[in-house]
Amino acid sequence: MRYCYALDLVDDETLIKEYIEYHKNVWPEIEQSILDSGIEVMEIYHVGNRLFMITEEGNNTPLDERPQSDQVKAKIDQWETLMWTYQQALPIAKKGEKWVLMENIYQLKV
Repeated sequence: MRYCYALDLVDDETLIKEYIEYHKNVWPEIEQSILDSGIEVMEIYHVGNRLFMITEEGNNTPLDERPQSDQVKAKIDQWETLMWTYQQALPIAKKGEKWVLMENIYQLKV
């Protein structure tokens, strides 16, 4: 399954550069937790202060329902708290929602 998400960054050039630098060296525990969750491919694109993320996964269980150890959860919480320094929810996001799932409205089929 492929999913596409959108999120905004705080519109500050310095913060955006810092965010990009963090993603050049994602903490190993975070990358491992992504793989352990069933995500096989993840790409994040950026333009201005907008982010676009594509994931491909073989697991049909929603991310927030997948089991994690307390140690892994603590590291993920630490990363997510740090990332909120740079991120801001889209105006259409629900309360507490970060990445907003995008709807596929077109596919070219050959």
